[in-house]
Amino acid sequence: MAEQDSLRDLYDGCYRRLVGQLYSICGSLGEAEDAVQEAFVRAVEKPRRFAQVDNPEAWLRTVALNVVRSRFRRAGRHQWLVTNAMAPAGPVPGMSPDHVALVEALRQLPYEQREAITLHHIVDLPVREIAVQLDVPEGTVKARLTRGRARLAPLVREFADDIQEADHV
Repeated sequence: MAEQDSLRDLYDGCYRRLVGQLYSICGSLGEAEDAVQEAFVRAVEKPRRFAQVDNPEAWLRTVALNVVRSRFRRAGRHQWLVTNAMAPAGPVPGMSPDHVALVEALRQLPYEQREAITLHHIVDLPVREIAVQLDVPEGTVKARLTRGRARLAPLVREFADDIQEADHV
């Protein structure tokens, strides 16, 4: 019973944060919620293994990222773009308009760059931990961050300009 209570406390404490992080990566709130829920299901299915994990939230994030990656690959790029990237942006409960706008900008980046930027700037992981989590060299993470920032900068500036114009009206 104590394991269920601790898992419930973990769910209450980090579910929304994990969904926000995954939403930044996959660009679909429904996909993010499904992936995080799947991670919790896997934790419930293997309680002994999950009890041995040093950082449960990081483990859940890794599992959820793997779920998103798997679905992304399986669905194929075209189908994913049609169903998720083309979805109209609208208000998302519990997320600020700035976060939603950032996700819209991130959607325009290649998946690997979006993933690296989110893990580094939103989840606040150092490059070394991102490399371990994604199973790539640190140099690859740094390159993805550099390229992603370069592609993201004009998109974010455009958003900031739109806000300033709206404030002056």
